[in-house]
Amino acid sequence: MTEKLSDTARKTTLEPLLEAGWKLDDGRDAISKKYEFENFVEAFGFMTKCAIWAEKWNHHPEWSNVYKTVNVTLTTHDVDGLSSLDVKLARKMDGLAE
Repeated sequence: MTEKLSDTARKTTLEPLLEAGWKLDDGRDAISKKYEFENFVEAFGFMTKCAIWAEKWNHHPEWSNVYKTVNVTLTTHDVDGLSSLDVKLARKMDGLAE
């Protein structure tokens, strides 16, 4: 079972994500990031690649796409906050966006 990130885990795992452009959401225990691509096809391709991993890990993002922009929010609803699954998916998304 997935657990909410401990204070120690937050410090060690969230700090690199924040340095990579992720932001802590105001009002809830979540992180978010805006990805910008060259065009709609690249943005949609990114979402498709991410969707495969999200389904594999059974951890799905809250996201939206408008033209070449993809806005992502990650949180684990089962624990009402951030978990290691969010960190794992955020790292994968960053890798897929490169």
